[in-house]
Amino acid sequence: MSEDYVLELEHIRKEYPGVVALKDVTLRLRRGEVLGFIGENGAGKSTLIKTCSGAVIPTSGKIRINGKEFSQMTPQLAAENGIAIIYQEFNNVGELSAAENLFLGRPIRKGIMIDRKAMEEEAAKAFAQLNIKIDPKELVKNLTVGYQQMIEIAKAIQQNAQVLIMDEPSAPLTSAEVESMFAVVELLRKKGVSIIYISHRLEEIFRLSDRIEVIRDGEYVDTLITKKATVDELIKLMVGREMTQKYPPRNSNIDYNDVILEMKNVYGNGNKDISLKLHRGEVLGLGGLVGAGRTEVAELLFGAAKKESGQIIYKGKEINPKSPREAIDLGIALVPEDRKRHGALLGSSIKHNINMPIYKRISSASVIHTKVENNTAQKYREEILIKTPTLDQKVKNLSGGNQQKVILGKWLAAGADLIIFDEPTRGIDVGAKYEIYKLMNDLVEQGKSILMISSEMEELMGMSDRIIVLAEREITGELQKEEFNSEKIMEYASAIVDK
Repeated sequence: MSEDYVLELEHIRKEYPGVVALKDVTLRLRRGEVLGFIGENGAGKSTLIKTCSGAVIPTSGKIRINGKEFSQMTPQLAAENGIAIIYQEFNNVGELSAAENLFLGRPIRKGIMIDRKAMEEEAAKAFAQLNIKIDPKELVKNLTVGYQQMIEIAKAIQQNAQVLIMDEPSAPLTSAEVESMFAVVELLRKKGVSIIYISHRLEEIFRLSDRIEVIRDGEYVDTLITKKATVDELIKLMVGREMTQKYPPRNSNIDYNDVILEMKNVYGNGNKDISLKLHRGEVLGLGGLVGAGRTEVAELLFGAAKKESGQIIYKGKEINPKSPREAIDLGIALVPEDRKRHGALLGSSIKHNINMPIYKRISSASVIHTKVENNTAQKYREEILIKTPTLDQKVKNLSGGNQQKVILGKWLAAGADLIIFDEPTRGIDVGAKYEIYKLMNDLVEQGKSILMISSEMEELMGMSDRIIVLAEREITGELQKEEFNSEKIMEYASAIVDK
């Protein structure tokens, strides 16, 4: 059996103190195939792939590469046996050139001197093999995220990787960059490289993979042949139940007489003449293409960027927040697109993150009232169903959906009435998305208001009460619920605004 497979993981189990991350997972990868690997956040996908690279040592189980058995891996052993992983966070050094990054840690030398010319020539060949146009001399910090990812892939292939594991590779990319990445995956498949492709985006899994393996709660569930599988079947396997509705029903409680936010002819942060209204209990969707100016609107409201002219009226009073702290004190919160960089302190505990905006309020003479701190964290853990064995757990160890809940918890603790969600479910699996949507519904039913930025058309229409569309930093259209139409939204999003 082993000779058919380049990589086999058999009955892998991984225990941490108080947590079993993997109970019993088996994965087999055939030569030259793309295996889609899916499961909800927290299912154990990352733990399993780290056992392949030696970053995690399994409690029990076996690993075979080309039929050769190992009880555990080390990073060196994994590299020597042709296993490479492309993580969401790249290992590139921005101040070095593309060529220098390609040969990071193993430079070509002429005597004792580093031979930059030789590295640039080899880099040019490596990039040409993948049909990508990168100047080997260009500093990596000047390259797009897509090109930075291609350098990581080129590095793996140059080191003779037989198995390439790609962890959410499309998450940071633009649509055009995703297409380029797909082309490289197809090229590598033709060259005989075996790929494990991890993604929450099921359309990518169906497009690229030959087979799909599903895990749930640290256990193997099933492996399906892609062309015989359906989306509904996969979702049921992932979440352990049928998802009859992607968007939970909401009892609309919009107070059209209570305008919680109004922007009047606002210029700033690159945007022009932004005018909009948001009512109490409403979800207002902001649509548009990447670079249209949606996040820039959020930054203006959250005090992260400066308004040049116009008026921002919040709860009937004109405001001009000059910092996020000012916005928070007013009751405005931002759940950012990049939660790992801007949303949470990953190295700190859940308890610390939830209480972060209110420490001033729950302290006396610089001494924190620990009982209030604990009660607050426990309250929101229960209210928004944060899955964790302890409130002292570091946020970086939580799944994406639970990290998003922690960020939301801190804003609820702060007493925010206006919550801005920038790509609320990016990088979150189907089951966790439903939970986030339900929390959003609960918030507006309680009388809070939501401004939601989303690049997912279905999400934009499924969650919004009204949609405003931007193009080229200006508002190009507004749609009421009964007018929602994907073609119309794209027409507005692609519009050249009449001058």
